[in-house]
Amino acid sequence: MPHPLAKVHRMFELVEPIATVTFSEAPNEAFLALGMRNYWDGYFAGRAAPLGLAPAEVVHAVFYNFADGEVARHIPWVWGKTTPQEAIAVRERGSAAALRQMIGQLADSGGLARVADLATRAAVSAPTEGRALYAGLRALAVPEQPVARLWHAATLLREHRGDGHNAALLAHGIGGTEAHVLLAVSLGMRAQEFGRLHHLPTAQLAAVLDGLRGRGLLDTAGRFTDAGRQTKQRIETLTDELAAPAYDVLSADELDELIAGLEPIAAAATAVDD
Repeated sequence: MPHPLAKVHRMFELVEPIATVTFSEAPNEAFLALGMRNYWDGYFAGRAAPLGLAPAEVVHAVFYNFADGEVARHIPWVWGKTTPQEAIAVRERGSAAALRQMIGQLADSGGLARVADLATRAAVSAPTEGRALYAGLRALAVPEQPVARLWHAATLLREHRGDGHNAALLAHGIGGTEAHVLLAVSLGMRAQEFGRLHHLPTAQLAAVLDGLRGRGLLDTAGRFTDAGRQTKQRIETLTDELAAPAYDVLSADELDELIAGLEPIAAAATAVDD
């Protein structure tokens, strides 16, 4: 029997702050020590490494939501400074160290290994078809150390959901930059203020907004129309539905145990992030 989508969505909320420690200071410094020029070099080296030496065009397609040309500023340049294999190892070490620092005593608690084991069971059980980044991560060895294993499982679950989210966006005709606009609007922000959009040329962003208005998804003030709000909700619901098979391997009690075990860990990681 499928798990309720509310619990699948709750897993997304709990996995996100654990997986995204990989974008924090300690992993970033480790990549800078390899010769990366900036944060984004390390971001692309670490996140794209499971795809091997894929060209920028492939990484752009898999990541889905970067503006044209952004990936090519880093891929393949980073592979002149490191290899995918080294980037994977550096990312894992830095992320595990960052997570351990963020969660403090929870890292050595008796329950963390159990949480990591449940999360890993889910993370390695999901279907790979149509999910290129998740499939690349699935090909990697699962770390033995519990904190590293928990981060790895969270990353697998995050990217499995992310690949499904891209499919949901594609099915609704929403491009990568448009997806950022819809997220910004759903957060009550003007698109021009959103972190992943404000750097875009004014004319480029204006064209994206005009396109969304022309489809009836935004009004003249850049807010959701009813159709836009409904489209965003359908995408989020479909994303949860596509993420759900990862948890089929767990019983209802095991999923509840996993959620309960992740809550203090995610709270600790979020508190540091805030």
